[in-house]
Amino acid sequence: MATYLEFEKKIEQIQKDIDSAKARDDKYALESFEEALDKEVTKTFSALSDYQKLQLARHPDRPYALDYIRLMMSDAYEIHGDRAFRDDPAILCYIGYIDGQKTLLIGEQKGRGTKHKLKRNFGMPNPEGYRKALRAVKLAEKFNIPVLMLIDTPGAYPGLGAEERGQSEAIAKNLFEFTNVKVPMISVVIGEGGSGGALAIGVADKLAMMRYSVFAVISPEGCAAILWNDPKKVEQASSALKITPDDLLSHGLIDDILDEPLIGAHRDKKLAAQIVKSYFLEKVAELKELSTEEMLEQRYERLTSVGAFSEGEDSL
Repeated sequence: MATYLEFEKKIEQIQKDIDSAKARDDKYALESFEEALDKEVTKTFSALSDYQKLQLARHPDRPYALDYIRLMMSDAYEIHGDRAFRDDPAILCYIGYIDGQKTLLIGEQKGRGTKHKLKRNFGMPNPEGYRKALRAVKLAEKFNIPVLMLIDTPGAYPGLGAEERGQSEAIAKNLFEFTNVKVPMISVVIGEGGSGGALAIGVADKLAMMRYSVFAVISPEGCAAILWNDPKKVEQASSALKITPDDLLSHGLIDDILDEPLIGAHRDKKLAAQIVKSYFLEKVAELKELSTEEMLEQRYERLTSVGAFSEGEDSL
């Protein structure tokens, strides 16, 4: 059963009418309802608020990293463990082929259903997850394999054990080490990009976001609680944080927006996977035209330009 959000109720009703028309084999009504559906989808999704985009980024039916792996990769082989503590199921590392291109794919996995959400820790990695990702990237560098990273996490796990095992150090080391990895690195926010949990696999030559994804230093709920001490102001926080792809692209914080299906990636997972695959292969081909030195210099310039500003004449 498809899950519909509050602002999609009219779409849900029309879809029920379509299903009913199909069951009756009423071709005239079916054509009319399908036309009405197209109009309602265009009307609804062309005027989404930032909070509604946040809801879509968290949609329970939205494709997760494992969905993309299954739809994009062939001969996929999973890499386990950080060789220091344990394996972290919240981060997946697979080596395989994407349309013949040997690839290392790293993704954050939230999990569906209570059992899998608990197994994946709701997509919140522990430090061993980030260390596993670094180990896998170093392996890819050794064998000259491009890296694709799929970001989808509410944030790094803030538990006591994670802090004791060096959560902040693990994230910081990835930020440092990834800047000098000598293979093409592409990162895509496929859902929710939260704080350091997203940054730890976000250092790349190209950083893109799906149309209905978000990227923020803190969750809107956390922001509302801190600034206004009122969780009901989450919609106001969503707007103030500037977490949507359009906002981040305008500030030069990301490189591209991937135009997922208008009604959302969760309604057409195969098309969403095709869009991510095409983007990855296109950018890898571009980066392969550069020498290693040119690629690393370009990556360095991209990362150091974040937060840059120029002082005006009236500045002190």
